[in-house]
Amino acid sequence: MNIEQKLLSEIIEAIKVLYGQETSGEQLQIQPTRKEFEGSHTLVCFPLSRVTKKGPEQSASEIGEFLKEKSPLVRDFNVVKGFLNLVLIDHAWIEALQELSVAPLKDSKEIMVEYSSPNTNKPLHLGHLRNIFLGWSVAEIYDFLGYSVHRVQIINDRGIHICKSMVAWMKFGEGKTPAETSLKGDKLVGEYYVKFDQEYKKQIAELVSKGITQEKAEQSAPIFEEAKDLLRKWEAKDSSTVHLWKTMNEWVYSGFNATYDRMGVTFDKLYYESNTYLLGKEIVQEGVEKGVFYQKEDGSIWVDLTADGLDEKLLLRSDGTSVYMTQDIGTAVLRFKDFPKISGQVYTVGNEQEYHFKVLFLILSKLGYSWAKECYHLSYGMVDLPSGKMKSREGTVVDADELMEEVVTKARELTSELGKIEQLSEEEAIALYENLGLGALKYYLLKVDPKKRMLFNPEESVDIQGHTGPFIQYTHARINSLNRKAQELGYSSSQFSTNIKLEVVEVELISRLLDFIPKVKEAAKDYSPALIAQYLYDLAKDYNKLWQNVIILKEEDEEKRSLRLYLSQKVGETLKTGLKLLGIGAPDRM
Repeated sequence: MNIEQKLLSEIIEAIKVLYGQETSGEQLQIQPTRKEFEGSHTLVCFPLSRVTKKGPEQSASEIGEFLKEKSPLVRDFNVVKGFLNLVLIDHAWIEALQELSVAPLKDSKEIMVEYSSPNTNKPLHLGHLRNIFLGWSVAEIYDFLGYSVHRVQIINDRGIHICKSMVAWMKFGEGKTPAETSLKGDKLVGEYYVKFDQEYKKQIAELVSKGITQEKAEQSAPIFEEAKDLLRKWEAKDSSTVHLWKTMNEWVYSGFNATYDRMGVTFDKLYYESNTYLLGKEIVQEGVEKGVFYQKEDGSIWVDLTADGLDEKLLLRSDGTSVYMTQDIGTAVLRFKDFPKISGQVYTVGNEQEYHFKVLFLILSKLGYSWAKECYHLSYGMVDLPSGKMKSREGTVVDADELMEEVVTKARELTSELGKIEQLSEEEAIALYENLGLGALKYYLLKVDPKKRMLFNPEESVDIQGHTGPFIQYTHARINSLNRKAQELGYSSSQFSTNIKLEVVEVELISRLLDFIPKVKEAAKDYSPALIAQYLYDLAKDYNKLWQNVIILKEEDEEKRSLRLYLSQKVGETLKTGLKLLGIGAPDRM
C-alpha cells in the first residue's frame, strides 16, 4: 500500500467516525498541494458537504483536527477555503521511500505499436525521427507497465511514389548502385526521387508555356505518365519491373537498417504494403457485395460516409489499382488475425493524416470488425525548420543520419572541452559521445507534447545544458560517482531508522520519487512520453537542489548519511528507468 492509499484509508476512517458515513476512495479527491501552501496532499472538501452536512471549510477543519490527533501519518494541516492541506510526519515519508520500487509492473494485456513506416523512395529524415522516437517510447512505456508489446511497421514499398524513383533511376541512373557510388542505398534512391521532381516540374513548365493548363500539364507530363505506366506494370507483375523494384527496395532496406541500428530501435514484425494491399482489395470487393461500398460506372469503388459527417472516399481506382486506404484496411485486418489478443493497435502517424485514420476506423467498423474501436491514431505535430516546412521531393529535409552524426560530434566536442574523459578508454569515450548525442536528440524531440507542432532548432537540439537529456544523464552519472565514493569509504546506505528528521528538500525529493509510477501510467493513458521527459527533468532538478543544500558523504550523523545515500540511489534508479522509457541510455560516468 503506497502513501496515498494509506492516507485515503485514514481519511475514510475519519469520515466514518466523525459523521457516521461510509465512503470509498473513488469518492475522495486528493491532489498535490499547491507550492504556496504547506503540505504535500490536499483533500478537496467541497464534494463532501453531502456527506458531512456541513460547509467545506468546517468539514476540512474537523477532518484535519481528527487526522492530526489520530492518524500516524499526519503531523499538521491547514485549510484554505474548502481545501484541506495535509503535512505528513517524517517517518511516513521514510517508510514510503523504503517501500519504493521502480521495477516493471505486470499485466496480461497485449498491445501493438506501429512507428516509422517509411516509403522506400527516400532516406529517413527528421520527421521520421520524431515518429520513431515517439512510437518506440510509447512501446517502452507499455512494456514497463507489463503489457506484451508488439512493435511493428508497415513499409510503404509500392505505389506511385516508389515508381517515381524507379523511373528517374532508369532515365538518369546509368546503372549506378550503392556499392559503386559509396552511398547508402536509401540515399541513392532518394536522390532519384528528387531528380524525378526536378524533371517533372521542368516538363510541366514546358507544357504550360505551350498553352496547356497547369492541372492538365501535371497529369500529362511525360515522366509522370511513365511513372503511372510503371505502376500498372508492377501490379500486373511484369517481371522486369518487379525485378527492378525488388533491387531498389533492397538497397533502401539496407540503408534503413543501418540507421535503425544507430537509433537503437527494433521491430518485432514488418508488414509490407505490397502484400497487404492485395488483402485490402479482396476486403473492398467483399464490401461491395455486402452493400457497404458501391461501384461507379467507370469501375472505381467508393464508400459514402456523408451520413457520418465525412465525405465519399475512393477505395479502388477505375483501373483497379489501389490507394493508401486499400492497403491500410488490409493491414489492420491482417494484424488482428496475426495477434488476436491485442487490446489496442496504436498508429504513430503525423496529424496531417488525422482525417485518413478517422475514415479508416469508421470503414473497419462498418465492415463489422468489433476491434475497430481498439484502434488509436497517435497523432503528432509536424516538425518545422526555421526556414519552413521540410519537403522530401525538393530535397529540403534534415537527413536522419547526418543529424545523428552532428549531435554525436557536438557531444564529443563539448565533453572534450570539459575534460571529463581522461579515465575512459577510447572505446568507452566513443560510446559516451554516442549516448550523449543521441540522448540530446531524443529528449529534444520527446519533451514536446506530441500533439504540438514543433520547430526544430539545430543549435538548441545539441545543447547539453538546461532542459536537456544530457542534464538528466549527468545527474545520473553524478549519483553513480557518489555511490562509488561511498563504497570506497565503506559507508552503508541501508542503516537508518524511520525516526530521522527530514529536511524540506528531502521531503520534496521523496514526494517526487513516489510520483514516478503514477506518471508512467498517465503517460501511457495519454500516449505522451513528454510527461515522463518533464518528470525526469524535475526529478534531476530536485536532486541537484538536494546536492546543493545538504551534506551527503561528509555528514557526521551516520543515519542521516545512510538515508541520503539510499535516497540518492533511488533517484539514480528512477532516472535510469525513466530514461530507458524514452529510449535514452544512462551513462555511469561523464
